[in-house]
Amino acid sequence: MERLDVIVIGAGAAGMMCASAAGKRGRAVLVLDHAETPGEKIRISGGGRCNFTNRNSTPAQFISGNPRFCISALSRYTQHEFVALVEQYGIAYHEKKLGQLFCDGSARQIIDLLLSEMKHAKAELRLNSSVTHVDKTPEGFTLHLSSGEELACRALVVASGGKSVPKMGASDFGYRIAAQFGLAVTPTRPALVPLTFEGALLERAKALTGIALEARVRCGKTEFAEAVLFTHRGLSGPAILQISSYWRQGGTIVLDLLPDRDAETLLKERKRARPKAEPKTILGEFFPARLAQALAASLPDATMANIPDRALSTFAARLKRFEVTPAGSEGYAKAEVTVGGIDTRDLSSKTMQARDVSGLYVIGEAVDVTGWLGGYNFQWAWSSGWCAGQIV
Repeated sequence: MERLDVIVIGAGAAGMMCASAAGKRGRAVLVLDHAETPGEKIRISGGGRCNFTNRNSTPAQFISGNPRFCISALSRYTQHEFVALVEQYGIAYHEKKLGQLFCDGSARQIIDLLLSEMKHAKAELRLNSSVTHVDKTPEGFTLHLSSGEELACRALVVASGGKSVPKMGASDFGYRIAAQFGLAVTPTRPALVPLTFEGALLERAKALTGIALEARVRCGKTEFAEAVLFTHRGLSGPAILQISSYWRQGGTIVLDLLPDRDAETLLKERKRARPKAEPKTILGEFFPARLAQALAASLPDATMANIPDRALSTFAARLKRFEVTPAGSEGYAKAEVTVGGIDTRDLSSKTMQARDVSGLYVIGEAVDVTGWLGGYNFQWAWSSGWCAGQIV
């Protein structure tokens, strides 16, 4: 039986980061993945250019049952350190907006960086290798592979991700391993995912498919001001993806369609300045034509001069507080990440080791730590992977 110091299950961002960090410390490291190629979610991220981190990353941009859990890892391996690594490899990058950093070229450059780091650290990568089950031993762990092979290790790192993007091979494997060893798993749901409508609301959305606008979207006390996109199934766009991480089934979201503007004052000013104009014409100053026409349908069929101020006030209030109740989301198939996961109460925030299972570590998306859209989830992968790599 082959024996190693460390086996990492999952050749994604967190797993490869952990492997290189451990290998640099002289550990004999093997990374296993059932896929044919490493870093598949990296490859498709950021439209193929990989939004690899965010300049503004802080613990405030992460969701968890314990919001303080991520503080240690994020402060010990920061976005600035990963940016320095990217620069060390001569990878050109740019800031798109809100601190989001993307490769100028291809996401493949980040995968190659990680593979190169693993090579320099003498960490081995073995693909097309599925783990069927794991046994705890006095010396560590024994892994049984689908090929019939058995491997032994002192430290086992679960970096198998969450349920998002199953076509990339995502599964609940990490959660099953956690449950096997007595670690709790918090309820999971798709995050950073488009929201869907049904019935009359869906028909109205379909008529607006392809229209995008800047809006402020709120769910409870959380809000984001970015673009919203109408789709043939409901709503998408950065603001919707962000709020989806906070939305729960049956809940309502509120859209401010004229963020940072006084809708009532604007409409009444236009009424005085252009009394003969139709509402759809006035609304066309602020919205795409199809959306302006759809919104105007709820006003009297008259010129601005013939619409009572009270009706304009009611309409303006609706523009500022447009409430919709999604029927659901597009699910894990379209979700960028998973909210929930292995309970942080069962892990050390400094080392990512299971508190009651010596030698077992969990990193990346498998943990109940989920970042906002914009490179934050990759930063969690780098930070949590690096921290585990310092101790395994």
